[in-house]
Amino acid sequence: MKQKLIDNNGVLNDWEDNQMSPCYWDHISCEDNKKVTTISLPSSGLTGVLSPSIAKLTTLQQLLLNDNSITGGIPQEFGNLSSLTTLNLGKNNLNGSIPDSLGRLPKLQILDLSQNHLSGNIPSSFSNLPSLNNINLACNNLSGEIPQHLVQVAEYNYTGNHLKCGQHLFSCEGRSTKTGGSKSSKLKVVLGSIAGAVTLLVIGGLFVLWWQRMRYRPEIFIDVPGQNDHKLEFGQIKRFSWRELHIATNNFSEQNVLGKGGFGTVYKGVLPGPASIKIAVKRLSDVQSPEGELTFLREVELISIAVHKNILRLIGFCTTPAERLLVYPFMENLSVASRLRALDWSTRMRIALGAARGLEYLHEHCNPKIIHRDVKAANVLLDGNFEAVVGDFGLAKTMDIGRNTVTTVVRGTMGHIAPEYIKTGRPSVKTDIYGYGVTLLEIVTGERAFAFYPEAGEIMLIDRVKLLMEEGQLQAIVDRNLGALYDLEELEKIIQIALLCTHMEPDHRPAMSEVVEMLEGELIPAERWEDWQMTEVSRRQQYEMRQQRKPFSFSEESLNIQEAIELSTGR
Repeated sequence: MKQKLIDNNGVLNDWEDNQMSPCYWDHISCEDNKKVTTISLPSSGLTGVLSPSIAKLTTLQQLLLNDNSITGGIPQEFGNLSSLTTLNLGKNNLNGSIPDSLGRLPKLQILDLSQNHLSGNIPSSFSNLPSLNNINLACNNLSGEIPQHLVQVAEYNYTGNHLKCGQHLFSCEGRSTKTGGSKSSKLKVVLGSIAGAVTLLVIGGLFVLWWQRMRYRPEIFIDVPGQNDHKLEFGQIKRFSWRELHIATNNFSEQNVLGKGGFGTVYKGVLPGPASIKIAVKRLSDVQSPEGELTFLREVELISIAVHKNILRLIGFCTTPAERLLVYPFMENLSVASRLRALDWSTRMRIALGAARGLEYLHEHCNPKIIHRDVKAANVLLDGNFEAVVGDFGLAKTMDIGRNTVTTVVRGTMGHIAPEYIKTGRPSVKTDIYGYGVTLLEIVTGERAFAFYPEAGEIMLIDRVKLLMEEGQLQAIVDRNLGALYDLEELEKIIQIALLCTHMEPDHRPAMSEVVEMLEGELIPAERWEDWQMTEVSRRQQYEMRQQRKPFSFSEESLNIQEAIELSTGR
């Protein structure tokens, strides 16, 4: 689609073909972050032609390309968009005839092809559109008969054509309540209008009474334990009104959704005012439950404690009897997971170091110390300069200094969870370090913690890396998108750090401060790497005694895990 269009204003600049998913692009909305449901590019200054390949988006529900200068015809292939409910191509320079294939769209409700240069007849197949309730074909060069079904829809407009309609047949202009133009229909319209007016008066009166009552209702505040004023100097946490965030996110429009998960939905927003500050608003779900309220309090408390350039900063929050919202700076480059394959080697290394510094701060410098519990590429965000910012504290826990662990149910993302945490349910800083090690492998390989390989099926990334290391195929580990543009010595060091962080023995994993030192240029201690190799050899020997080794087999800790399970649900 991008190749066929001419983008004069750069609105499609982030549509990069080497990204893992288009769901992170501007002007695209997806269902469950997997299937494209909306392409919204009205008034975007686009020229060029429409690509027939758009028809491959079988889950597409809305295609909004109105108010541009697109030329050429409407592809016949658009008739294959079986999920389409809205097609708006109005106010362009489209020509040719209207494809009869559009009559095969069973869910189409709104069709706007107005103010183009379309000619020929209205396809008779349009009589077969069972869901159509709004059609606008005004200001084209259409001629001939209008199918009877199309003057019975709720809204229509055929003015500015050479169609057979007029005073003795029906109005080409139509109206929003038009059902065919009979006197009985007009009477219904009048009665409906009167009833509507009375209803509006009643609603207006009730609203005035409600407003008078709410004006004198005391504002609801929350008390976050441990949140003292001196801790808020950096973030200057602000209480936002519901109206401010409602306007900023365009009424929490689906087109502004950045992501959805078990704890709520995150929306992109712009604060009103001359600065036009971009924000991300997390609207928590299930806030009436104890778990929902706990999630809100936890994020406010923990992010207020953690003030560091590599930790996501909390701008403010909003509370109402039914809503809990958190406001963060908008991360222009979203997350490492969404941008990874488009990043060069030096940027990846800078991101790895930034994330390590953020975790080092949480583990060793916060008071109290914080365990993140869900370290992964999707939770490492990227600002406009591709600086790493550790975010999403919905699962984080403060740590008992005396015990160095907390007891909890197992939460996190399978593939990033340390094996001892799965067995005991006791997370520690070492479980975060394990997750960071897996994240390092994601950064180097461009793959998920679980990935599919034709020769082996879906296996854990750490197992594949270990096998390739054993076979001396170090270069086969690196992301192919990098080509040869990486430092081989640095690659070897990063892989070794990742494997040390994912050591089967938690006590043998390096602290995050040690990881930072190694990333900054310190040599990896030879004895530490030798210890990892000896442990790995011993573990493999024990495993091979119980089962004959197979190529790309699961390691002991990952055996019987068939798929990546989001225990915390995707966020």
